[in-house]
Amino acid sequence: MPSTIEKLSATRVKLTIEIPFAELQPLIQKTYAEVAQQINIPGFRKGKVPAAIIDQRLGKGYVLQEAINEALSPAYSQALEEHEVVPLAQPDIEITKLEEGELVEFTAEVDIRPEILLPDFSKLTAEVEVLTNVKAEVDARVDTLRQRFATSKEVKRAAKEGDLTTINLVAKIGGEVIDGGISQDVSYKVGDENMIAGLESAVIGLKAGESAEFTTTLAGGSHEGEEAEIEVTVTKVQEQQLPKVDDEFAQLVSQFDTVAEMREDIEKNVREGARYAQLQQGRDRLVEALLEATEVELPEGVIAADVEDRKSSILAQLQQAGMTLASYLERTGSKETEEEFYAEMEASARRALKTQLILDAIADANDIGVTEEDLASMLMQRAMENGTSPEEEAKHMTEHGHFHEWAGQIRRNKAVEVIVAKAKVTDAKGKKVDITISAPSAADDE
Repeated sequence: MPSTIEKLSATRVKLTIEIPFAELQPLIQKTYAEVAQQINIPGFRKGKVPAAIIDQRLGKGYVLQEAINEALSPAYSQALEEHEVVPLAQPDIEITKLEEGELVEFTAEVDIRPEILLPDFSKLTAEVEVLTNVKAEVDARVDTLRQRFATSKEVKRAAKEGDLTTINLVAKIGGEVIDGGISQDVSYKVGDENMIAGLESAVIGLKAGESAEFTTTLAGGSHEGEEAEIEVTVTKVQEQQLPKVDDEFAQLVSQFDTVAEMREDIEKNVREGARYAQLQQGRDRLVEALLEATEVELPEGVIAADVEDRKSSILAQLQQAGMTLASYLERTGSKETEEEFYAEMEASARRALKTQLILDAIADANDIGVTEEDLASMLMQRAMENGTSPEEEAKHMTEHGHFHEWAGQIRRNKAVEVIVAKAKVTDAKGKKVDITISAPSAADDE
């Protein structure tokens, strides 16, 4: 089918496509046959209604329109392929000429992926944090296990950091006890920062039966944000007794028989976790460097549609929760205005689209495809993350039409590999870091 292309901007084109009537004729006959099966006309068997009767009942324009509608999609797809353009949104279609017996002409305006000049990946650099101090992290995890399996012994002395206490609390504003301001027999570990601000300083030094007062800003409830006077009374002080780290302890807290085996397993997990964290950080920072080094003109229509979708989704969730955006920002303690919130949303949409366009361009330039093994690996990963099976994920992908979306994600991840193979990554000490997925795990023991 003849077609021409007109470049309206760096991100939008207008395709003009002709469909000769000879190519429409089979679709017209098909439409007549389908309509004949659907309508009942006295004196005619179903499926045997003549075309002239259908034209008389429905109008000839109806059949022609149906045939044209069916022809538009393949004709449009053929024009895209012919002119080598990648659409980023649905086209705006307009039938501009209809000469019965001759041709149908229509135009399709659509936002497309712009041409992108990719930078020299070997000049991209990124810095990552130094790998975790493995020995210190192992010690910290063992200490956490000791805390978890610690026992408590009541003591008569004053409370100090690390002690477990039982306390009573009374909150007042202007000398009056507030609604819900009395709490009794509250368990509090001295030093727990998740409790009320100022509580730790008040409790330290108190014995069972002693009280102290302090002022704090309430973080919740009907008096959120107001200052209140808090009276705390300690009713019990308990000292934690940590278990000794020996083989008996290892058998209690793990599947291992000895401390050495337990620590070896913890160390392995620490190294793998540190390696993964550094790998992810390196890749994220390389993508940031790539974005800074690459100029891309973004299609404003695609950005506007994405922002509107995000905005509608957020407002629907807030409405369901009985909140407005203003009340949500106030409740979360955000200092952003609604305008700043939406501006950040648009910036995020621009960054996401720019990243996608650049990585897709890299994938195309390097003929990156998606294999069955790639897809199987993604399904396995999603199953692990979602607590499902690969079969369930595959079924979800098929039923919801996610194949092209997920395949695009795979291609972009493989495009990042192309960057990683050529770019330079160092840690904060200037040491070269290999963040390829196949690189061996390593950590600095300090």
